[in-house]
Amino acid sequence: MWQAVVEFIRNGIVFFGDLTGNYGVGIIILTVLVRLLLVPLTVSQSKSTAKMQRINPEIERIKEKYKDDPTKQNEETLRIWKEHGVNPLAGCLPLLLQMPIIFAMFSALRGFEFAGQADFIWIPSLANPDPLYILPVLAGIATFFQTKISTGQAGAGGNQAIMMYGMPVFIAYISMSFPAGLALYWTVTNIFGVAQQYFVNAMLNNEENAVGTETDGEAG
Repeated sequence: MWQAVVEFIRNGIVFFGDLTGNYGVGIIILTVLVRLLLVPLTVSQSKSTAKMQRINPEIERIKEKYKDDPTKQNEETLRIWKEHGVNPLAGCLPLLLQMPIIFAMFSALRGFEFAGQADFIWIPSLANPDPLYILPVLAGIATFFQTKISTGQAGAGGNQAIMMYGMPVFIAYISMSFPAGLALYWTVTNIFGVAQQYFVNAMLNNEENAVGTETDGEAG
């Protein structure tokens, strides 16, 4: 089953590469199409992430207030989650469902054999690392913004800080030795993710504003 998915993706790269006359454009089209297919799952995950970000200050206050009483801390945390309709596990299932497809894309591109000309803009061959390191840098930047908008706090500490600043550096570093086609995929998929999260945040803001307007109207 796994191999079938990987082969399907490789055939997609060939199809769109032949259709557009360029493998780089083919990779971009296929990546966007895959992300569009995953939208129902990723939007659910993004909504859960955004809601968790918004109640995080309240959760932190509860942790500080009841730091010596774990039982009360858990009770108050559950109360806040219930009041805001948040389920911390709601974002996990969509992520688990989409990960196999993301890894299949990774596998397909990592071992893809480009037939014929495989140049893309400044890159002589997408089968080899980017000689100018432009794509690795873009991949790192895209990963940073994707991680930042997911965590929601640029100044977060601890594990969030490691993810926010460490992961982009790691992705940029390994992209220097990976085929440029893989770095292109990673850059495009993260840019799509950032755009989607902004859209979800805007949608949630509109929903909250609408609820607030209705509440004010009823009070008046």
